[in-house]
Amino acid sequence: MLEIKKYNLPDFDIMHDEETSAGYFLWKPDDVYVVLGNSNKPGENLNEKEIEEDDVQIYKRPSGGETVVLTPNTLVISVKITLDKFSDPKYYFRYFNQKIIEGLENVGIKDVSYRGISDIALKSKKILGSSIYRKRKALFYHAVLNVSEPVTTIERYIKHPTKEPDYRKGRTHKEFVTSLHNEGYPFSVNQISNSLKMVLSEINEDEAEAIVD
Repeated sequence: MLEIKKYNLPDFDIMHDEETSAGYFLWKPDDVYVVLGNSNKPGENLNEKEIEEDDVQIYKRPSGGETVVLTPNTLVISVKITLDKFSDPKYYFRYFNQKIIEGLENVGIKDVSYRGISDIALKSKKILGSSIYRKRKALFYHAVLNVSEPVTTIERYIKHPTKEPDYRKGRTHKEFVTSLHNEGYPFSVNQISNSLKMVLSEINEDEAEAIVD
């Protein structure tokens, strides 16, 4: 039986640190990890045989959304803000994802857009998925951007999701997911990270809180 570990990857600290009210953290995974969404189940979401064969570690995060694969060819984007009151999560997804789109456009990446509830797509294919976790007055957003990981890795470890955004239209992982490299943008994880730091540093809690007004 596969071991499912409690989420404790590098952004765990800012998620749960009571003394840190706000901030962002960008990190490149040091290995291949599979992370289940809070409501996901191994039997429904994972290719268990392949994961066991490759000795891939599995974690379960407290936030919702679907299962993701993290690798050194992806960039994980984590942001924490404090709010006195909350609105519909979709408004926060749009707020943060638009910031990330701005950072991608700043390095010359074109045809990126906010799609579904929480995705960013390049043309019609997904390059980023995100999820949100709320705790007391803190809102924690984290996302995975595929910089150069082949879609075959995703196909190997995770099944077709039980829930999907309308724009997926039943497409397989290969038909639906892509990477920046695959679309002709040969940036490194570090180059993308540097561009995103500029826009994430401009995140304004008052601006985010105005969503509920």
